[in-house]
Amino acid sequence: MPNRPGRVLAFDSGIGGLGIVRALREVLPPETRIDYLADNALFPYGEQADDVLIGRLLSLLGAQIEARRPDLVVIACNTASTLALPALRARFPLPFVGCVPPVRWAARVSTTHVIGLLSTAATARRPYLRTLQQDYAADCTMLVHGARGLADLAERAFLDEPLEDALVLRELAQLFDQPEGDRIDAVGLGCTHYTFLMEAFTRLSPPGVAWLDPAMAVARQAGRLLVERPLNGPAEEDEHLLLTAPPPNALALTKAVRRIGYVGLEILSAEPAQCARLTV
Repeated sequence: MPNRPGRVLAFDSGIGGLGIVRALREVLPPETRIDYLADNALFPYGEQADDVLIGRLLSLLGAQIEARRPDLVVIACNTASTLALPALRARFPLPFVGCVPPVRWAARVSTTHVIGLLSTAATARRPYLRTLQQDYAADCTMLVHGARGLADLAERAFLDEPLEDALVLRELAQLFDQPEGDRIDAVGLGCTHYTFLMEAFTRLSPPGVAWLDPAMAVARQAGRLLVERPLNGPAEEDEHLLLTAPPPNALALTKAVRRIGYVGLEILSAEPAQCARLTV
Protein backbone atom coordinates (compact mmCIF):
# COMPACT_ATOMS: atom_id res chain seq x y z
CA MET A 1 0.00 0.00 0.00
CA PRO A 2 1.14 3.62 -0.55
CA ASN A 3 3.22 5.24 2.21
CA ARG A 4 1.04 8.35 2.23
CA PRO A 5 -2.63 8.98 1.41
CA GLY A 6 -3.37 8.96 -2.27
CA ARG A 7 -6.30 10.42 -4.18
CA VAL A 8 -8.54 8.41 -6.50
CA LEU A 9 -11.18 9.66 -8.91
CA ALA A 10 -13.88 7.07 -9.61
CA PHE A 11 -16.33 7.55 -12.47
CA ASP A 12 -19.61 6.03 -13.61
CA SER A 13 -22.76 7.12 -15.39
CA GLY A 14 -24.76 6.67 -12.17
CA ILE A 15 -24.48 5.00 -8.77
CA GLY A 16 -23.07 1.69 -10.04
CA GLY A 17 -19.47 2.68 -9.45
CA LEU A 18 -20.20 3.22 -5.77
CA GLY A 19 -19.98 -0.55 -5.41
CA ILE A 20 -16.38 -0.25 -6.56
CA VAL A 21 -15.85 2.67 -4.17
CA ARG A 22 -17.06 0.37 -1.40
CA ALA A 23 -14.43 -2.17 -2.46
CA LEU A 24 -11.76 0.54 -2.66
CA ARG A 25 -12.56 1.52 0.94
CA GLU A 26 -11.79 -2.08 1.95
CA VAL A 27 -8.54 -2.38 0.00
CA LEU A 28 -6.88 1.04 0.22
CA PRO A 29 -5.54 2.75 3.35
CA PRO A 30 -8.33 4.52 5.26
CA GLU A 31 -6.69 7.89 4.64
CA THR A 32 -7.12 7.57 0.87
CA ARG A 33 -9.36 10.26 -0.59
CA ILE A 34 -11.87 8.95 -3.14
CA ASP A 35 -13.76 11.45 -5.26
CA TYR A 36 -16.74 10.14 -7.20
CA LEU A 37 -18.15 11.55 -10.43
CA ALA A 38 -21.50 10.35 -11.81
CA ASP A 39 -22.56 11.56 -15.24
CA ASN A 40 -26.21 11.09 -14.38
CA ALA A 41 -27.25 13.72 -16.93
CA LEU A 42 -26.56 11.12 -19.64
CA PHE A 43 -27.64 8.01 -17.70
CA PRO A 44 -27.85 5.33 -19.00
CA TYR A 45 -24.70 5.34 -21.14
CA GLY A 46 -25.87 2.30 -23.08
CA GLU A 47 -28.32 4.48 -25.01
CA GLN A 48 -25.74 7.07 -26.16
CA ALA A 49 -23.77 7.11 -29.41
CA ASP A 50 -20.14 6.00 -29.16
CA ASP A 51 -18.62 9.22 -30.52
CA VAL A 52 -20.75 11.30 -28.16
CA LEU A 53 -19.57 9.28 -25.17
CA ILE A 54 -15.88 9.43 -26.06
CA GLY A 55 -15.96 13.21 -26.46
CA ARG A 56 -17.99 13.57 -23.29
CA LEU A 57 -15.60 11.45 -21.23
CA LEU A 58 -12.50 13.27 -22.45
CA SER A 59 -14.02 16.65 -21.59
CA LEU A 60 -15.73 15.76 -18.32
CA LEU A 61 -12.88 13.72 -16.86
CA GLY A 62 -10.28 16.17 -18.12
CA ALA A 63 -11.88 18.98 -16.13
CA GLN A 64 -12.03 16.91 -12.94
CA ILE A 65 -8.49 15.58 -13.34
CA GLU A 66 -7.29 19.18 -13.51
CA ALA A 67 -9.44 20.22 -10.54
CA ARG A 68 -8.87 17.22 -8.23
CA ARG A 69 -5.34 16.12 -9.25
CA PRO A 70 -5.96 12.41 -8.63
CA ASP A 71 -3.15 9.89 -8.55
CA LEU A 72 -5.32 7.36 -10.36
CA VAL A 73 -8.68 7.21 -12.15
CA VAL A 74 -11.06 4.25 -11.92
CA ILE A 75 -13.54 4.02 -14.79
CA ALA A 76 -16.18 2.13 -12.82
CA CYS A 77 -18.38 1.62 -15.87
CA ASN A 78 -18.15 -1.25 -18.35
CA THR A 79 -19.58 0.78 -21.24
CA ALA A 80 -17.15 3.65 -20.74
CA SER A 81 -14.21 1.28 -20.17
CA THR A 82 -14.74 -0.82 -23.27
CA LEU A 83 -15.25 2.30 -25.38
CA ALA A 84 -12.97 5.07 -24.13
CA LEU A 85 -10.03 3.71 -22.11
CA PRO A 86 -7.53 3.91 -25.03
CA ALA A 87 -8.46 7.55 -25.70
CA LEU A 88 -8.28 8.46 -22.01
CA ARG A 89 -4.89 6.81 -21.54
CA ALA A 90 -3.54 8.56 -24.62
CA ARG A 91 -4.76 11.97 -23.42
CA PHE A 92 -3.91 11.96 -19.70
CA PRO A 93 -0.54 10.93 -18.14
CA LEU A 94 -1.83 9.01 -15.13
CA PRO A 95 -3.02 5.44 -14.55
CA PHE A 96 -6.55 4.39 -15.46
CA VAL A 97 -8.19 1.24 -14.14
CA GLY A 98 -11.19 0.06 -16.10
CA CYS A 99 -13.95 -2.49 -15.65
CA VAL A 100 -14.45 -5.27 -18.16
CA PRO A 101 -16.97 -8.10 -18.09
CA PRO A 102 -15.55 -11.02 -16.04
CA VAL A 103 -15.61 -13.49 -18.92
CA ARG A 104 -12.23 -15.03 -18.05
CA TRP A 105 -13.26 -15.52 -14.43
CA ALA A 106 -16.54 -17.16 -15.45
CA ALA A 107 -14.75 -19.56 -17.80
CA ARG A 108 -12.30 -20.47 -15.04
CA VAL A 109 -14.97 -21.45 -12.51
CA SER A 110 -17.48 -23.08 -14.87
CA THR A 111 -17.65 -26.86 -14.98
CA THR A 112 -20.47 -27.07 -17.56
CA HIS A 113 -18.64 -24.71 -19.96
CA VAL A 114 -21.82 -22.70 -20.36
CA ILE A 115 -21.41 -19.24 -18.86
CA GLY A 116 -23.74 -16.27 -18.59
CA LEU A 117 -23.25 -12.55 -18.66
CA LEU A 118 -25.62 -9.79 -17.61
CA SER A 119 -24.67 -6.47 -19.16
CA THR A 120 -26.08 -3.31 -20.66
CA ALA A 121 -27.33 -3.51 -24.23
CA ALA A 122 -24.35 -1.42 -25.36
CA THR A 123 -21.80 -3.80 -23.84
CA ALA A 124 -23.66 -6.81 -25.23
CA ARG A 125 -23.47 -5.56 -28.80
CA ARG A 126 -19.85 -4.40 -28.85
CA PRO A 127 -17.25 -6.60 -30.62
CA TYR A 128 -15.02 -6.23 -27.54
CA LEU A 129 -17.19 -8.75 -25.71
CA ARG A 130 -16.77 -11.42 -28.36
CA THR A 131 -13.03 -10.77 -28.37
CA LEU A 132 -12.99 -11.48 -24.62
CA GLN A 133 -14.74 -14.76 -25.25
CA GLN A 134 -12.38 -15.77 -28.05
CA ASP A 135 -9.32 -14.90 -25.96
CA TYR A 136 -10.38 -16.27 -22.56
CA ALA A 137 -13.42 -18.53 -22.95
CA ALA A 138 -13.11 -20.14 -26.34
CA ASP A 139 -14.07 -23.53 -24.90
CA CYS A 140 -17.30 -22.11 -23.41
CA THR A 141 -20.71 -21.24 -24.72
CA MET A 142 -21.40 -17.69 -23.55
CA LEU A 143 -25.01 -16.55 -23.22
CA VAL A 144 -25.56 -12.82 -22.85
CA HIS A 145 -28.52 -10.72 -21.82
CA GLY A 146 -28.14 -7.01 -22.55
CA ALA A 147 -30.65 -5.73 -20.01
CA ARG A 148 -31.97 -2.19 -20.26
CA GLY A 149 -34.07 -2.39 -17.11
CA LEU A 150 -31.59 -3.77 -14.60
CA ALA A 151 -29.58 -0.57 -14.19
CA ASP A 152 -32.74 1.28 -13.20
CA LEU A 153 -33.65 -1.48 -10.74
CA ALA A 154 -30.13 -1.32 -9.28
CA GLU A 155 -30.44 2.42 -8.70
CA ARG A 156 -33.71 1.80 -6.86
CA ALA A 157 -32.12 -0.97 -4.79
CA PHE A 158 -29.26 1.33 -3.80
CA LEU A 159 -31.80 3.84 -2.50
CA ASP A 160 -33.46 1.07 -0.44
CA GLU A 161 -36.65 1.27 -2.49
CA PRO A 162 -38.71 -1.94 -2.46
CA LEU A 163 -38.39 -4.05 -5.61
CA GLU A 164 -40.83 -6.67 -6.80
CA ASP A 165 -39.14 -10.02 -7.39
CA ALA A 166 -41.08 -10.31 -10.63
CA LEU A 167 -39.10 -7.44 -12.15
CA VAL A 168 -35.78 -9.18 -11.52
CA LEU A 169 -37.15 -12.59 -12.53
CA ARG A 170 -38.27 -11.17 -15.87
CA GLU A 171 -34.69 -10.11 -16.63
CA LEU A 172 -33.16 -13.35 -15.38
CA ALA A 173 -35.54 -15.35 -17.57
CA GLN A 174 -34.09 -13.67 -20.64
CA LEU A 175 -30.73 -15.17 -19.73
CA PHE A 176 -31.62 -18.59 -18.35
CA ASP A 177 -34.42 -19.32 -20.85
CA GLN A 178 -32.05 -19.13 -23.81
CA PRO A 179 -31.05 -22.43 -25.45
CA GLU A 180 -28.62 -24.18 -23.06
CA GLY A 181 -29.46 -21.61 -20.40
CA ASP A 182 -30.34 -24.41 -17.99
CA ARG A 183 -26.65 -25.42 -18.05
CA ILE A 184 -25.31 -22.02 -16.95
CA ASP A 185 -23.30 -22.44 -13.75
CA ALA A 186 -21.46 -19.08 -13.64
CA VAL A 187 -22.76 -15.60 -14.41
CA GLY A 188 -20.59 -12.51 -14.61
CA LEU A 189 -21.84 -9.02 -13.86
CA GLY A 190 -21.04 -6.90 -16.90
CA CYS A 191 -22.39 -3.66 -15.43
CA THR A 192 -21.20 -2.15 -12.16
CA HIS A 193 -24.75 -1.17 -11.23
CA TYR A 194 -25.71 -4.80 -10.85
CA THR A 195 -23.69 -5.24 -7.67
CA PHE A 196 -26.64 -3.74 -5.79
CA LEU A 197 -28.90 -6.52 -7.09
CA MET A 198 -26.61 -9.37 -6.05
CA GLU A 199 -28.86 -10.49 -3.19
CA ALA A 200 -31.82 -10.78 -5.56
CA PHE A 201 -29.77 -12.55 -8.22
CA THR A 202 -28.49 -15.22 -5.86
CA ARG A 203 -31.90 -15.71 -4.26
CA LEU A 204 -33.93 -15.86 -7.46
CA SER A 205 -31.61 -17.68 -9.86
CA PRO A 206 -31.42 -21.46 -10.29
CA PRO A 207 -29.45 -23.26 -7.55
CA GLY A 208 -25.73 -23.83 -8.01
CA VAL A 209 -25.01 -20.71 -10.05
CA ALA A 210 -21.88 -18.74 -9.13
CA TRP A 211 -22.42 -14.98 -9.39
CA LEU A 212 -19.23 -13.06 -10.16
CA ASP A 213 -18.82 -9.38 -9.26
CA PRO A 214 -15.42 -7.94 -10.35
CA ALA A 215 -15.53 -4.95 -7.95
CA MET A 216 -12.93 -6.32 -5.55
CA ALA A 217 -10.55 -7.25 -8.38
CA VAL A 218 -10.77 -3.70 -9.72
CA ALA A 219 -10.04 -2.29 -6.25
CA ARG A 220 -6.99 -4.53 -5.80
CA GLN A 221 -5.59 -3.46 -9.18
CA ALA A 222 -6.00 0.18 -8.14
CA GLY A 223 -4.11 -0.57 -4.93
CA ARG A 224 -1.24 -2.19 -6.85
CA LEU A 225 -0.91 0.78 -9.20
CA LEU A 226 -0.90 3.29 -6.35
CA VAL A 227 1.99 1.45 -4.75
CA GLU A 228 3.99 1.57 -7.97
CA ARG A 229 3.85 5.31 -8.71
CA PRO A 230 4.96 8.53 -7.00
CA LEU A 231 1.94 10.34 -5.60
CA ASN A 232 1.06 13.98 -6.09
CA GLY A 233 1.53 15.18 -2.52
CA PRO A 234 -0.69 15.43 0.56
CA ALA A 235 -4.29 14.71 -0.34
CA GLU A 236 -6.91 17.41 0.13
CA GLU A 237 -9.02 16.65 3.18
CA ASP A 238 -12.44 16.79 1.56
CA GLU A 239 -13.85 14.09 -0.66
CA HIS A 240 -16.32 15.03 -3.38
CA LEU A 241 -19.37 13.22 -4.74
CA LEU A 242 -20.13 14.99 -7.99
CA LEU A 243 -23.19 14.73 -10.23
CA THR A 244 -23.74 16.28 -13.64
CA ALA A 245 -27.47 16.86 -12.97
CA PRO A 246 -29.71 17.10 -9.90
CA PRO A 247 -30.91 13.62 -8.85
CA PRO A 248 -34.62 12.80 -8.80
CA ASN A 249 -34.51 12.14 -5.06
CA ALA A 250 -31.68 14.08 -3.45
CA LEU A 251 -32.72 13.19 0.11
CA ALA A 252 -32.73 9.42 -0.50
CA LEU A 253 -29.45 9.57 -2.41
CA THR A 254 -27.73 11.63 0.27
CA LYS A 255 -28.80 9.14 2.92
CA ALA A 256 -27.64 6.21 0.78
CA VAL A 257 -24.18 7.58 0.01
CA ARG A 258 -23.49 8.16 3.70
CA ARG A 259 -23.12 4.38 3.94
CA ILE A 260 -20.09 4.70 1.65
CA GLY A 261 -18.56 7.68 3.41
CA TYR A 262 -19.93 10.74 1.59
CA VAL A 263 -21.68 13.55 3.47
CA GLY A 264 -23.27 15.49 0.62
CA LEU A 265 -23.80 15.86 -3.11
CA GLU A 266 -22.26 18.43 -5.43
CA ILE A 267 -23.92 19.34 -8.72
CA LEU A 268 -21.57 20.41 -11.50
CA SER A 269 -22.43 23.70 -13.12
CA ALA A 270 -22.14 24.48 -16.83
CA GLU A 271 -18.44 25.06 -16.17
CA PRO A 272 -17.27 21.44 -15.62
CA ALA A 273 -14.74 22.18 -12.88
CA GLN A 274 -17.24 24.23 -10.87
CA CYS A 275 -19.99 22.84 -8.68
CA ALA A 276 -22.64 23.73 -6.15
CA ARG A 277 -22.87 21.74 -2.93
CA LEU A 278 -26.18 20.17 -2.04
CA THR A 279 -26.33 18.72 1.48
CA VAL A 280 -29.71 17.55 2.70
